[in-house]
Amino acid sequence: MNRLDAQYLDLLEVVLRHGDDKPDRTGVGTISIFDYTITHCMCDGFPLLTTKKMAVKTMMTELKWFLRGDTNIRPLLFDNCDIWTGDAYKRYKDTYDYDLDEPLTIDEFREKIKMDYSFATIWGDLGPVYGKQWRDFNGVDQIKNLIDGLKDNPHGRRHIVNAWNVSELSLMTLPPCHYSFQCYVDSDNKLSLKWNQRSVDTFLGLPFNIASYATLLLLLCHETGYMPGTLTGSLGDVHLYTNHIDQAKEQLYRKGFELPKLELSNVDILNGEFDYNLIDYKSEPTIKAPLNN
Repeated sequence: MNRLDAQYLDLLEVVLRHGDDKPDRTGVGTISIFDYTITHCMCDGFPLLTTKKMAVKTMMTELKWFLRGDTNIRPLLFDNCDIWTGDAYKRYKDTYDYDLDEPLTIDEFREKIKMDYSFATIWGDLGPVYGKQWRDFNGVDQIKNLIDGLKDNPHGRRHIVNAWNVSELSLMTLPPCHYSFQCYVDSDNKLSLKWNQRSVDTFLGLPFNIASYATLLLLLCHETGYMPGTLTGSLGDVHLYTNHIDQAKEQLYRKGFELPKLELSNVDILNGEFDYNLIDYKSEPTIKAPLNN
């Protein structure tokens, strides 16, 4: 088994064996541990889980959305990326005037976001979430600053992007789960990235986070000329939702395959554009699990 899948399955087992029963904002319930680290050498391949099939296009679409600084789900829906729709729909239902007609169903809501620009402007926007902070943190373009800093002062210790803007947390539909990342250039001109995550949906979210930050690392390498080094995730509240436990147990028995490789081209990181080619990706079948909003 490749080292990434082995690490991930080890984490699933730790949470299943030692997790505390904890309530959560969704009302589903979780089992949870605190403080875990995942580390991957990019020389071992692109860190995309093989013990279940991953929705690569969805992950890439979300990353491009972050990099553009977008906060509205409308462009995501046109790319068939549905992972933020539940959060927008929850805000719509929580603030809906029930003295009027019945609220839209989530399918009707999704379609109206796509077809009605004015409706989407009001109800499709998630507030100043990830991309807004990456590209406009109180007027600062952190991604541009990061790239400039890596080129001009590679051995600096301030190559940090922070999405935890305390002054705007109350305006966000959901405060950032992965809230900051830091880059490091070693003496061999290898670029490494470490991200910090306060809340970790271990079954559905974490595999996306790993692959997304790995892609971001490769994009930064493409932009700066460095070679990829190590990817590290520093994880806080690491949890399994109770309606993901059976799925996690199923995944523990899988063996997986060798990791794929990822090639990038036509990279324009500041406009959130790039093409990708995933090479030699083989995986076990999809394991379906509900998305808890």
